Amino acid sequence: MIQSNMAPLGMAVTPHHLASESALAVLREGGNALEAMVAAAATIAVVYPHMNGLGGDGFWLVVPPKGDPIAIDASGAAGALAHLDFYHGESHIPHRGPKAALTVAGTVSGWHEALTLAKELGATPLPVTRLLRDAIRYAADGIPVTASQAAATAAKQHELQHQPGFAATYLPDGTVPAAGSRFTQPALANTLSVLCEQGLESFYRGELAHHLAREMSALGMPITLEDLQKQHARRCTPLHLAHSEGDIWNMTPPTQGWCRWLSSG
Repeated sequence: MIQSNMAPLGMAVTPHHLASESALAVLREGGNALEAMVAAAATIAVVYPHMNGLGGDGFWLVVPPKGDPIAIDASGAAGALAHLDFYHGESHIPHRGPKAALTVAGTVSGWHEALTLAKELGATPLPVTRLLRDAIRYAADGIPVTASQAAATAAKQHELQHQPGFAATYLPDGTVPAAGSRFTQPALANTLSVLCEQGLESFYRGELAHHLAREMSALGMPITLEDLQKQHARRCTPLHLAHSEGDIWNMTPPTQGWCRWLSSG
């Protein structure tokens, strides 16, 4: 075989080669798998923006060197203002717009919890500035637009072009960026830089949190500063099924989950 699905010094798989490279670079510099995944997650938020971002949630299934797998639930709760009165006059929660964005972004809290777990497992931590370095560079200097991003932007343009901030970020010069063109995200680069300077917790309990809360309030979103400050990723026991061919582990709700198979052989 010319190609192999095995690697002696570690392997990283993501939807974009630049994110995989970010993870592999961290591993080659002595980082651990959790740090590599934080680096990959940061990069994927930049280079695959139509499918991923800091505004989402995160779910981790970690297999430590010893013991059972550990799950990290980094999903965010609904905002304090997301009550019946907030949606008065609506027949349903809107699919688009500020009222649709009703949960706290949990992604960064998952990064923080994963790195905390890495320390507990005995790792000598790499600085966050190293883990986010690639992501900041790609956001500031630009990435080549993928065919996937160009197609998704074109398909959803009519739904999203009037949503706050969308056109300014994803329609440079007022048009759908062509595949292969340079795409920059200076605001995202700045946010990632703040996370490096002030720590990942600043997303929820720092100057960045105050900035986010003001912006969300101005847009009419149901998430408050207090909601951000309450956000913490939590560890939980993953679902487990003893199978004749080995053990199957899966993430708990609210995610649909994905499986980790540990063979008994």
